[in-house]
Amino acid sequence: MWNMERLPIVVCPKCHMSFELDHVLTAQSNQNVIYICPACKYSIRNIETSKG
Repeated sequence: MWNMERLPIVVCPKCHMSFELDHVLTAQSNQNVIYICPACKYSIRNIETSKG
């Protein structure tokens, strides 16, 4: 049996390209999360998370 588990998909708010979660989000040691689109390089920094 073949089980291919996929990660959630994130859509870029600028270019609308879709990528798996681990390709676009970076968690930093200070609990900041950064989004960077691999296609258009659009980025969002200091994303609010449930941990603060």
